[in-house]
Amino acid sequence: MAKWLVKTEPSECSIDDFAAKSGGSIPWDGVRNYQARNFMAQMAEGDEVFIYHSSCKHIGIAGIVTVTRSAYPDPSQFDSESPYHDSKSTPEKPRWQAVDMAFERKLPRLIPLDELKALPGLDNLPLVKKGSRLSVMPVSDEEWQIILQQVA
Repeated sequence: MAKWLVKTEPSECSIDDFAAKSGGSIPWDGVRNYQARNFMAQMAEGDEVFIYHSSCKHIGIAGIVTVTRSAYPDPSQFDSESPYHDSKSTPEKPRWQAVDMAFERKLPRLIPLDELKALPGLDNLPLVKKGSRLSVMPVSDEEWQIILQQVA
């Protein structure tokens, strides 16, 4: 089972949105970065995912969700009314992926970016690297445990 981190703006899809949908899944769509898309294509049912709130007042890891459906063509790319529409994408040759995820748990406290940057053992995590703007990234088992120890 792989581990991941996804960035989201809480005004679009927060850990609280996942919690409110308890027992149901939310499609993770609208990702329009090729490297992030390639990571999404590797996500499998059962993988655990940190939800990282970005572009907000309180930035950091807020909770954990689980992948409930592995990568499939992102329906928003075909919807001309969607802000994520891609006119170059076709059902025969989709360019973008989506995955479905469901609430697992909210962390007892938000783990802020500054704290994550100071933790030994997270040097290779793209989140803490200067200039990294990926919205989907892998997290090693060791990195996962280091992060979870902050709220244990």
